[in-house]
Amino acid sequence: MSARTTTTGRFTFADWEEQPIGSADSTPRLARSTVVNAFTGGIEAGATSVGYTITYTGEGTGFYTGLELLSGAVDGRKGAFVLEERGTFDAAGTSCTFEVVPGSGSGELAGLSGSGAFTYRHGDTSVAYEFTYTTA
Repeated sequence: MSARTTTTGRFTFADWEEQPIGSADSTPRLARSTVVNAFTGGIEAGATSVGYTITYTGEGTGFYTGLELLSGAVDGRKGAFVLEERGTFDAAGTSCTFEVVPGSGSGELAGLSGSGAFTYRHGDTSVAYEFTYTTA
């Protein structure tokens, strides 16, 4: 097992699509969404696949969970892995923590484990992340 390593970078997002689950006129309410992210820095992944389930607890506030498939590299090691994400959002932006789904690493990322976080502020065109990990 390698030592714990912390890497940083930025990601951008595009193609946000959201659909209500059930009634869209009440609170709390549910929605699902998909988005495509592109990571640079320690994580290099040109176009990820992300699916979120969102709980709106008020106007523009709530909680979400999601899964993101990243295919690319972490600090030069090539492969793919899945992140489980949990976050909250409000009028200011979004805070999220994420963790590698155990056993999801492939290629040179087989055995990858780790976690990280990001904070997005409305209006930002890219988002800084930090990811601490170990590999087999």
